[in-house]
Amino acid sequence: MLEKANRINYLLDFYQALLTPKQRNYMELYYLEDYSLGEISELFNVSRQAVYDNIKRTEAMLETYEEKLRLYEKFKQRVSLIAEIESSITDTHTLDLIKQLKELD
Repeated sequence: MLEKANRINYLLDFYQALLTPKQRNYMELYYLEDYSLGEISELFNVSRQAVYDNIKRTEAMLETYEEKLRLYEKFKQRVSLIAEIESSITDTHTLDLIKQLKELD
């Protein structure tokens, strides 16, 4: 579950601008704020099932965006390559440049 939550959080970071405000609110409350389905349903005065359905649909949308755009996959590859480069370099100037590159993400 933790791995799925981490993945969804990253997908939200990359694709939240493509979601409606309602979808974004539900996902942020559920995944970032750790609200239960019941708490979200009370907050928005809807059924628990409506919240669940919305979250599941939104998860599927995020996965579809990732299948097409691959922003998260490319991010993970970049992070891995930067770490590998960083571990093989001793020059402080180059290490400073890598640090600046990492801060861009």
